[in-house]
Amino acid sequence: MKVGSGGGFRAIWYTFKKGREAGGVWKLFKAMRTRNSCKTCAVGMGGQKGGMVNELGHSFEVCKKSMQAMVADMQPGIDPNYWKQNSIEQLKQLSPRELESLGRLIHPLRYRQGQSHYEVITWKEAFESIAAKLSATAADETFWYFSGRSSNEAGFLLQLLARVYGTNNVNNCSYYCHQASGVGLQSSIGSGTATIVLDDLEKADTVFLIGGNPASNHPRLMTSLMRVRRAGGKVIVINPVRETGLINFRIPSDPISLLAGTKIASHYVQPHIGGDLALLWGLAKATKSLGAIDNAFLTEHTSGSKEWLAAVDDLTWQEIETKSGVARSEIESIAELYAASKKCVFAWTMGITHHAHGVDNVQAIANLAFARGMVGRPGCGLMPIRGHSNVQGIGSVGVTPKLKDEIFTALKDKFGVQLPETPGKDTLACMEAAASGEIKVGFCLGGNLYGSNPDSTFADRALSSLEMNVMMNTTMNTGHAHGLAKETIVLPVLARDEEPAPTTQESMFNFVRLSDGGPARLPGPRSEVSVIAALGKAVVPDLPGVDWDDLANPSTIRKWIGAVVPGYGKIAEIDQTKQEFQIEGRTFHDPKFGTADGRGVLHCHRLPDLKGTENNHLRLMTVRSEGQFNTVVYEEEDLYRNQERRDLILIHPDDLKRFGLENDQRVTVKSETGAMSGILARSYDSIRSGNALMYYPESNVLVARHADPQSKTPAFKGVVVELIAE
Repeated sequence: MKVGSGGGFRAIWYTFKKGREAGGVWKLFKAMRTRNSCKTCAVGMGGQKGGMVNELGHSFEVCKKSMQAMVADMQPGIDPNYWKQNSIEQLKQLSPRELESLGRLIHPLRYRQGQSHYEVITWKEAFESIAAKLSATAADETFWYFSGRSSNEAGFLLQLLARVYGTNNVNNCSYYCHQASGVGLQSSIGSGTATIVLDDLEKADTVFLIGGNPASNHPRLMTSLMRVRRAGGKVIVINPVRETGLINFRIPSDPISLLAGTKIASHYVQPHIGGDLALLWGLAKATKSLGAIDNAFLTEHTSGSKEWLAAVDDLTWQEIETKSGVARSEIESIAELYAASKKCVFAWTMGITHHAHGVDNVQAIANLAFARGMVGRPGCGLMPIRGHSNVQGIGSVGVTPKLKDEIFTALKDKFGVQLPETPGKDTLACMEAAASGEIKVGFCLGGNLYGSNPDSTFADRALSSLEMNVMMNTTMNTGHAHGLAKETIVLPVLARDEEPAPTTQESMFNFVRLSDGGPARLPGPRSEVSVIAALGKAVVPDLPGVDWDDLANPSTIRKWIGAVVPGYGKIAEIDQTKQEFQIEGRTFHDPKFGTADGRGVLHCHRLPDLKGTENNHLRLMTVRSEGQFNTVVYEEEDLYRNQERRDLILIHPDDLKRFGLENDQRVTVKSETGAMSGILARSYDSIRSGNALMYYPESNVLVARHADPQSKTPAFKGVVVELIAE
């Protein structure tokens, strides 16, 4: 039966399904209720108020994503005989879902070039091998990669280890997702995160939701959007695809919504993929034509407004319509809604950042907010919808190639550590250096670096060129089967709710919360902090100011973080107070921003030409399904798009006809970078004609390594492809 709304009774049934997988619904419920932060998105749930409680204290806040992650961590361990019975070549044949479903990693594993299988090794063997290799390798011949799954404490400690070892090749998964948000916001408001708290979102009368699908990827936001709609507010969705959950969603915890459904989008605009920047400038032009610009705000609280207003006037409607794919009349109708708004929030996800002009997109959103004074007061502001639960915290505690000056100075002055001053490489630059042989060793704290990379053929070659790669994970992923280094070591680590001591995470609303940890479910895995501290002691044992035994305690690390990371002072006492807190200096309820002069900055841009306009071309964007989180695929089906498989390219019926194809005909999808054969070309009338969808990470083979020059974020959206009938 075709799914016509998100959530609903299917979501309730799904709870029982996952409960059975976890060994019982009550067992899953108890796991979800522990005082630990949610393991999936950064919207924020859990902590000292208990699981399934959001930052406003609302309960029961829960979604399929959080249950999927929890049940994955409740899997039994992988039998050590599995590695003898299944070769690397057999692992390569498994899908992302099949690899995830093998079970929990419970033994350290090693692969050496020339072997056909992984071998189980002891922790002692693993530590000795890693320490020997790092000791024999120049620091700048290594890179250190961090996912957003880990805690603030593990992130801080590993970046400290990398730097005292001697390199600034310290980077995180944000470079492949929201780095454009951070750079764009920093250049506009002097802070790289959301300017609002959750309560502001629910008080807004207008919400722009641009380039995202939170119904699938951040489901708990749907409750807040429901409250906006019930209060008479508008939700304006800008997306080339009409997503089922953004049209209608049934909130399982709300009886009225569950039974009757909630209309989420009050208005839906479908630009071409890559047309967002032109559309945003068009909204600014239409808003100015309506006389709705807040000139007093621009004069008093921003810089660059004179140049920006002139650029708005100079822009022609012909250019706007051609490059956005949206008619002037439709843009003007949305501008009228914005002009009537008293409190507006602008939210976006990777449909905005995954472009070669991602930073420009974010700056244009900030421009639009400045234009009507919709940032710097309650109920208004800018909200990048962050992905993994602690991706923002990992960046806050210093996981960037260049440390913030305040952190750099404080580490030297307060703790006496010596830090390198050489420029570090971003994630893609580290991959390029691995491919060229410049970098010889990689170390990955969680995540799937292979699976998250553009141009997966290149990613395989780059990672395979390493002399050693170390990966700390809870479960298997495609990065454990593809792109194996000459020596690859996989270290099994504990999940967040199994840590022996409390850790902290940061939500996208700049809210730091404590996770209590809990008993380990399986023997074998170790805490991330203990592993990093042990390696530090083995690789750089005698450093002034650094006691690795003491730093094996997360509470000690929190004292370091509180002393050196701006806005994080309260973390030093969180063990005693149990008080979760908002980071100082990031929420802007007054129009004084984080820039040097306290004023917001408006930016002017050149609108990029729309790509893929040839008759034999389509504009492709890679997307996640409803049954996955980041690179982790939990289910083959994509429920809300009514797809039962993933080897698809979803295109408009008019495009099927244009290419002379039948529905579900097999094609080769070809880009400038690679090709995928045996793909089903499937009719999908919810997408704007001229555009197409394929699933990430499988389709990464088609994505070029073109990156936004300012943020170094690859352009996973707007890939020009052609279809060749098989």
